Amino acid sequence: MVSVFKSLPITGKTCWRPSFSFTSEISSLKMTLKDHGLHFFRSAVDTVLPGPILKRALVLEPGGCPRLLLHGRPFELKRNLYLVGFGKAVLGMAAVAEDILGGYLTQGIISVPRGIQETLRHAGMREMLLKPHSRIQVLEGARDNLPDQEALEAARAILELAKSLTADDLLLVLISGNV
Repeated sequence: MVSVFKSLPITGKTCWRPSFSFTSEISSLKMTLKDHGLHFFRSAVDTVLPGPILKRALVLEPGGCPRLLLHGRPFELKRNLYLVGFGKAVLGMAAVAEDILGGYLTQGIISVPRGIQETLRHAGMREMLLKPHSRIQVLEGARDNLPDQEALEAARAILELAKSLTADDLLLVLISGNV
């Protein structure tokens, strides 16, 4: 080993430095870790988005005797399907549910935090918004997730819809948040 050091050209007070650098290897490793981290984060977020979740849970079987399969359990549809919901993510859930259910959905009412529609528009998340001629009424209230008069009125509207249903009707309830 001493012979290796004897052959190095060291003169004066100059220090020997290796001719290679770990900086590029470390930088490359950091980017790889960052890329992996972003991939895992995006995968986790994608698994809890309303679309994939509802598409796994709700299946419409159209035809002569249309049925709604909810986690595999069949429900016969006779234009008697209603929807209610409340919570931060329920707007996106309702949009997906309406896409799946189409004309079989008779009416719906959802309660969402004030400003969520505008936030989703600005974020470019139009797939989480209802279509212009939706059968689902959106009631906004509860700014900052705190109960207010508008949230109370939304809850009353949902209650009135539920009270108006008969034993032959189906009510799909969408809930998001800390339950």
